[in-house]
Amino acid sequence: MENQIGEDELIDVADFFKIFGDATRLRILLILDDKEELTVGRIAEIASMSPSAISQQLKVLRASRLVRFRKEGRNAVYRLSDDHIRRIIKLGFEHYEETLLG
Repeated sequence: MENQIGEDELIDVADFFKIFGDATRLRILLILDDKEELTVGRIAEIASMSPSAISQQLKVLRASRLVRFRKEGRNAVYRLSDDHIRRIIKLGFEHYEETLLG
């Protein structure tokens, strides 16, 4: 499979995985995985962080297409982009748990 992957694609996928390497972004993804849709304020409340810190990370997650948003009045409500993101997070934690057990 490695020989079939172009350099640009390899870089894009590596950049995709870098997004998961930040604890705040991962926390936001986990919060959204647990809920259907949430506002910035609600995410900030659950994460015990400031709305501005959450907004900064949501901007990165939006740019990477890991989350989507829609306007609801003056607020934006966020959700995970698709089920692939859920599965990637789940697999990451399954792998982590397996490495703890040996």
